[in-house]
Amino acid sequence: CEALALPLDVTSYPQAQAVVQHTVQRFGRVDVLVNCAGAWRLNLFVDSQPEDWAFEVNTCFMGVVHCTRAVLDSMIAQRHGKIVNISSDAGRVGEVRQAVYAGAKAAVIAFSKTIAKEVGRYNIHVNCVCPGYTKTPATEGQLTPELEERIVRAYPLRKLGVPEDVAKVVVFLASDGASHITGQTLSVSGGYTMI
Repeated sequence: CEALALPLDVTSYPQAQAVVQHTVQRFGRVDVLVNCAGAWRLNLFVDSQPEDWAFEVNTCFMGVVHCTRAVLDSMIAQRHGKIVNISSDAGRVGEVRQAVYAGAKAAVIAFSKTIAKEVGRYNIHVNCVCPGYTKTPATEGQLTPELEERIVRAYPLRKLGVPEDVAKVVVFLASDGASHITGQTLSVSGGYTMI
């Protein structure tokens, strides 16, 4: 198995196009796209600034738009592809101090369903995964013992997720085992959202 790592600012459509072009030149095709870039600035909406909104929308939503559009011509031509977009349970139910982030992640869910309808006839599957609070280096700095206890109490499985929980779902959705699944949104959140 050969791998290739390339830097990409997902807020730049030309960069997304260049990465896809380089990948197709190197490997001949793109079979799977996982849109997993995310960023947030935790604060109450009334305390946030326009640059905060732009940062979250451009990274969390427009990054998905850019990378998806960049890869679609190749996937349509090969009549096959899997796109897995990482959203968030915040986009399904809202979260305090995450108003614009939650809105951007909700947009990812609606976008995923729409693109699934548009490109399904080309055997391109588009699904969305919504992690709940997951222990990562990015979240650990925000996680006080009190906050972790409060979150765990809200989760029926009484534990926080880890990146591997999300990764296993992404791998499944990218596999042949999900050959009849498209346009779906799956929460990986210990039962926090049951929609």
